[in-house]
Amino acid sequence: MKPLSTRTADGTTLQDLGKASIQIVHDLKNQLNGLKLYATFLRRRIEKSERPEDEQQTITKLIAGLDRAANDLSTIVQYGREIELKKQAGFDIQKVMRSICSQLNDNSAPIVCEADAEALFGELDPTRLADAFNWISTGAIKHLQNGDSPGALTVSVKRDETRADQAKIEWSGLAPIDHDPFKSFAGSDEIRMSLAAKIIEAHGGSAFYQGDRIQVTLPLLSSQENSES
Repeated sequence: MKPLSTRTADGTTLQDLGKASIQIVHDLKNQLNGLKLYATFLRRRIEKSERPEDEQQTITKLIAGLDRAANDLSTIVQYGREIELKKQAGFDIQKVMRSICSQLNDNSAPIVCEADAEALFGELDPTRLADAFNWISTGAIKHLQNGDSPGALTVSVKRDETRADQAKIEWSGLAPIDHDPFKSFAGSDEIRMSLAAKIIEAHGGSAFYQGDRIQVTLPLLSSQENSES
């Protein structure tokens, strides 16, 4: 019985440590937001006093850095908490993915969306999944194949050929990555990709990286459920 008790105590300690870490990160984010506020006041004073341009650029870069750090800490806090979903029937996966690809192309990102003509409906959380798709797409663009003429990132959205009750989304054309971007916190993009994977898994789906592609699966409504909704 003693080893079992020890394992239980260790598990409780880890849970307590996790909760404490989330609170610490949350407090750090608030402190960074406070520093950003002071830096913003300083920038306004510099602008009014007509200080040299390089000083204004320095304070602008400082504010941008504080913003990035605060956003990363906010994502880590979200990752450490339980995912709460607000599902809606009739969420069309391919329509949302097309919209995200269009937005990224508007920002001059090389991305092509290949989607089936049929809608892919699921009972899913629109806001959470739109964020997850956006984060994965943005992260995937950063890992495009290198070379003199790097190809576009291709996103395929279709019904899984092996399982009719789930959708399969693939981001292909990536350069080899020496780690799993869904299980890494190596930079802002991968922090968000890790949270994206957690959101997808909360929906009963999966997200993984293999070779030159990222693949996500999500459950779909049956034809009867779709007609009823």
